[in-house]
Amino acid sequence: MTVRLSRRDTLLRTAAVAAAGLIPGATIPGLAAPLRTLPRSGEIDAILQARVDAADVPGVVAMATTGDSVIYQGAFGARSMGAAVRMSADTVFSIASMTKLLTSVAALQLVERDKLKLDEPAARIDPTLGSPQVLDGFDAKGAPQLRAARKPVTLRNLLTHTSGLSYQLWDTNVVRYNRASRNDPALPRAPLISDPDTRWAYGGSLDRVGRLVEIVSGQSLDRYFRDHILGPLGMNDTAFSLTEKQRARQASLHLRKADGTLVPQPLVRRTEPKVFSGGGGIYSTAPDYLTLLQALLNGGALAGNSVLRPQTVALMSTNQIGNLDAGILKTTNPALSENVDFFPGVRLRWGLGDMLNIDTVPDGRRAGSLTWAGLYNTYYWIDPASRIAGVIMMQILPFADRRALNVYRQFERGIYRAHKAA
Repeated sequence: MTVRLSRRDTLLRTAAVAAAGLIPGATIPGLAAPLRTLPRSGEIDAILQARVDAADVPGVVAMATTGDSVIYQGAFGARSMGAAVRMSADTVFSIASMTKLLTSVAALQLVERDKLKLDEPAARIDPTLGSPQVLDGFDAKGAPQLRAARKPVTLRNLLTHTSGLSYQLWDTNVVRYNRASRNDPALPRAPLISDPDTRWAYGGSLDRVGRLVEIVSGQSLDRYFRDHILGPLGMNDTAFSLTEKQRARQASLHLRKADGTLVPQPLVRRTEPKVFSGGGGIYSTAPDYLTLLQALLNGGALAGNSVLRPQTVALMSTNQIGNLDAGILKTTNPALSENVDFFPGVRLRWGLGDMLNIDTVPDGRRAGSLTWAGLYNTYYWIDPASRIAGVIMMQILPFADRRALNVYRQFERGIYRAHKAA
């Protein structure tokens, strides 16, 4: 496999191989686990390099693992289009809603410790979730019509996006409500768009889960993540704020213009956050995030460190929403997101934290796989049936960019072809 390495990476790997005595499968810095390359990984290299050469994406880092070892790692292109600094395995990405998986794991840890309950009203922990109002439409003058919700919101609702909370990026009713309520402080800031348990809607539910974690643990969300997930798994490049050394490895965001070209954006130094979102805002690297995926692929543990019990991980990959359709989103702002339908024709549901494909994806993941993504076109999947997990990271807007999705799809198919041939 050909990996485009920085001089720093090359020196680290040279030293690592020497220290390991050239032992096959020895751990190499920057990898989530020992690297055992697939025989046909060069085909995957060629796929990703071709998409960079075609300027479909400025740069990409992609990795895949089994329960035992990393089977692919590739880094191609530049961190910023037109710049000299190349992508490397340790490039830092803003992963947006891929934060939600960490938040889900945190909440389920607290369920295991009997500090949170899946099916009790969440308002018992966070009173701001009490007495929710449901948006029941608009009158002839466009004024929002609200009523009391018929059921309380539970942690299970929040983890499965059946709480009724919905993002305005994919919901025209929320856009209309926000416009109408802007000058009326008496209206609730975020009403439900449906009663709990009646509809899947992608929204700010995991922000509320993050707050539940903070309340019952007595820790800020960033501290809880470090103490109970990131630290135990050795995910040292995953954080809500970056050190100067991490910032020097950060990839730039690129905006897709109407003519298909990409325009790099200057890196923005975010102020140190004082409030932490369970739904987004974290940074990570592909090796770091793959470590979490590999732990979940192994039933919640990796290298002797457990973050969840196997039975809890099994619940995460079990459909929790019955026959409610999930995962298809219609954009209200094409500059930020395309319409979202990752697997046309495939039935999609939701587990405790991730989207599930009920049907096998042709030439890819098996039925029952877990997946989700981040706004800037970062994606992951966990396939328990095939014992494969993968992550691919880019920094592009809009979300679900067609060319970025094509890179993701081709990467996944390449992994399964190579794994089948191994």
